[in-house]
Amino acid sequence: MRIPVLILFLFLFLILSYKSLHAQQVRGITRDDKGKPLSGATVALKNNKDSSVVKLGISNTSGQYEFSPISPGQYFVTVSHIGFASQNSVSFAARPEGETRVPETTLSRVPKELRETVITGRKPLVEARPDKLILNVEGSINEVGSDALELLRKAPGVTVDKDNNLSLNGKNGVQVYIDGRPTYLSAANLADYLKTLQSSSIEAIEIITNPSAKYDAAGNAGIINVRLKKDQAYGTNVSLNAGYGIGTYSKYNGSFSLNHRERNFNVFGDYSYNHSMNEGYSTMYRTQLDTFFLQKTTVITTSNTHNYKIGTDWFIDKQNTLGVIVNGISSTNAISSNAVTPIVYVPTNKTDRFLQANNRTNGSRDNVNFDLNYRFADSSGHELNIDADYGLYHFRSNQFQPNDYFDSTGKTLLYSNNYNLISPSDIHISTFRADYVTNLAKGKLSVGLKSSYVTTRNDFQEWDIDNGGGATHALLDTLSSNNFDYRENINAAYANYNRTLKGWVFQAGLRAENTNGKGTSTGYKEEQRARSIDGLVPYDSSFTRHYTDVFPSASITYNKNPLKQWTLSYSRRIDRPAYQSLNPFEFKLDDYTFSRGNTLLRPQYTNNLGLSFTYKYKLTASLNFSHTKDLSTTLIDTTEGSKALIEQENLATQNVASLNISYPFQYKWYSVFINVSSFYQLNKANFGVGRVIDLNVFNATIFTQHTLRLGGGWTGEINQYYTSPNVWTATLRASSLWNLDAGLQKSLFAGKGSLKVSVTDIFHTLNWTATSLFAGQSIRASGGSETRQLKVFFSYRFGNRQVKAARRRTTGAEEESKRAGQ
Repeated sequence: MRIPVLILFLFLFLILSYKSLHAQQVRGITRDDKGKPLSGATVALKNNKDSSVVKLGISNTSGQYEFSPISPGQYFVTVSHIGFASQNSVSFAARPEGETRVPETTLSRVPKELRETVITGRKPLVEARPDKLILNVEGSINEVGSDALELLRKAPGVTVDKDNNLSLNGKNGVQVYIDGRPTYLSAANLADYLKTLQSSSIEAIEIITNPSAKYDAAGNAGIINVRLKKDQAYGTNVSLNAGYGIGTYSKYNGSFSLNHRERNFNVFGDYSYNHSMNEGYSTMYRTQLDTFFLQKTTVITTSNTHNYKIGTDWFIDKQNTLGVIVNGISSTNAISSNAVTPIVYVPTNKTDRFLQANNRTNGSRDNVNFDLNYRFADSSGHELNIDADYGLYHFRSNQFQPNDYFDSTGKTLLYSNNYNLISPSDIHISTFRADYVTNLAKGKLSVGLKSSYVTTRNDFQEWDIDNGGGATHALLDTLSSNNFDYRENINAAYANYNRTLKGWVFQAGLRAENTNGKGTSTGYKEEQRARSIDGLVPYDSSFTRHYTDVFPSASITYNKNPLKQWTLSYSRRIDRPAYQSLNPFEFKLDDYTFSRGNTLLRPQYTNNLGLSFTYKYKLTASLNFSHTKDLSTTLIDTTEGSKALIEQENLATQNVASLNISYPFQYKWYSVFINVSSFYQLNKANFGVGRVIDLNVFNATIFTQHTLRLGGGWTGEINQYYTSPNVWTATLRASSLWNLDAGLQKSLFAGKGSLKVSVTDIFHTLNWTATSLFAGQSIRASGGSETRQLKVFFSYRFGNRQVKAARRRTTGAEEESKRAGQ
């Protein structure tokens, strides 16, 4: 009953809030010094008593703005715009009912060298826009001390399953960008990478469901763009941050950033360090044929991560900017996994033996990226962005995996199978892109080219460990070892055009991508007729792929009345198989679990259709439908009777319908942001008898953020998250999850410093359960981690706090991020 009541309450709340939009309105208009309406001006409604910001708004194309509902009282507005001097209105009294008109405000232009705009105000944690959702990490109290993967768990419409696979609005195939650049990592490596990004270095996370042709076509579900912080203030500025958290174990982090900006140069850099020790746990009940496995696992992960970035922008003149950025991550981790598995013979319901596997893994991840960017922009609408990037990733893993078998009492050791798994992996990524924008036929034409070249080298070595005779001997198991190299080249070209015509905005684009890939999997296999003494012969499972696709996109926006805006959009997307998913070699994860790639794995294609509505820049609703062909997903199949085989397969189809509603509400010192995202998903596939998939699910996720301005520099925040039952990786039915976070913030040192204290997952309810019945295998699993944590975070900034917006320059990747919905 709890969920229907909650939904009913939410429905009534939205209705009442909707009605409140029509009462107690404050309206006004702002013009420039020539008497023309000023569009896009930032308008802050302030309390006349203490100048505190009550609400923020933006003027429309007619220079008009409005706020509602507004309580009776004395107010004034501050209007600011790039290139103009800020202006305060005269004081006015808001009426108890009806409409209050603000005296007209006129802004004067200022000399170019003095064009500065300083805007203060606190963004909501989630901003809903017609083309994307923005998770504003920087301003949140409860998100301090979190990593990027933890932040995504709470992002509207995003699901992170037990294996850290990402899905968006019920669809897999999410493409993750960092500052507008694709990451090109497999699911496992991407999850590890996101764990190294701390919230203190993240400004915002953008969730883009229908990107334009300017973006890569990869990402069936859309794009998640992680925007890192970049200081734009003039002069020299330094920020210092320090945090501490404790759940089961303690963790701490610290960072500093330095920015020096002058008229023609901007030099910036930052460094952060994070130490964490985290505990996770899981229980899996698995029945296969006549054998039952009950595996209980505890995992403790200790990691130390260094993040760094340094760069410079050279403003050659008013039109040309040249920039260089070098950033990277270096981390080490130690994983201790303790698992005990009773193996039961089902007909007699008696334990046959115990398997104890206490694994130890030491690993490292090193990544460095180099970016050279150039931008030209003139006052007549011509713009050229050129980016050249090179990135390299080094992954190292050394795992000792003992498998000790005991008798039914668990006391007598029967035998042991011990392995040492060594798996270095290197990835090299080179990309070049050029984008050009010009005015054409009263609209904007964007064209561009991009070429990327990726090489991966993976060496998997399995060594059999023999502890006999009091000495340890290691012998390379050539049958279980493998080398896999993969090269992929993608060449793309696109054109995108948009135009505004009498209250309508039309956008259409077409992108073409040519893909060329070659994989080589080498090792040894058994051959009875082999002439070699050990009966093994080398094999080479090489494969090549060449294909070209076109990806149209289009949108129509009706905004004749900017307070009521409709947008209809369409896009076609692709998801190519991850590199390791194509490797046909069968890896041994333990004595009863294996993993194997699939050279026949095909790309999956999705057609997305979306309709969005925005009312008074507050109430936002979006309805989306997608049809995916050849959906790629992870299946847990069976092999050799009682063993599990994890592999990638193409399903026949997947249909997903989703609805997202967002609304902010404010009354005096209290404000709340509500986001409801839901989807219906249908998965269908037939792999033969006993291997049929026909699963559907309706999922709803409700997120609320409550902010309380308590006075005296104190701010309180309460975040609530709930998601109903879901389907993971096509066959696993997951139960509902919910949690509650709360925190306090105190502004210190005249606003230069802040202290944040929060408790996440107060009731420790973020524990998952999932069930599956596929290929004669029954699975029931559950697990969790130390999500309940006490976190303390302190930040201090000194230097110039004014942003000289007129001199802002961006790289091509940042421009791409901004234009995602155009």
